[in-house]
Amino acid sequence: MKSDISESSVDAAIASEASTTHGKDRRTDRLPRKPDVTVKTGLSVSAVYRLETAGRFPRRRRIGLRSVAWYESDIEEFIADPLGGVDKLVRSELSKCGLDT
Repeated sequence: MKSDISESSVDAAIASEASTTHGKDRRTDRLPRKPDVTVKTGLSVSAVYRLETAGRFPRRRRIGLRSVAWYESDIEEFIADPLGGVDKLVRSELSKCGLDT
């Protein structure tokens, strides 16, 4: 089956995105694939996709016609703070109500 997306257009999109994503220099960032991400995070594939849809896990990047990967630095940031700052938000809300812990 032939696709409308050519390999060169995918490569060009990745290269342009790699240098501009959130001000990070992505040129030296590794791109682990799904098995590596699930092992490193300890999450199942469905959990990764569910969290990604909810905006609580880094977005995957298309690296080919039938393959995706994540930036390793994004995965490491997720592992360091899996709640994504939710704990800080809860604490700030509690302090606004005078319920500091």
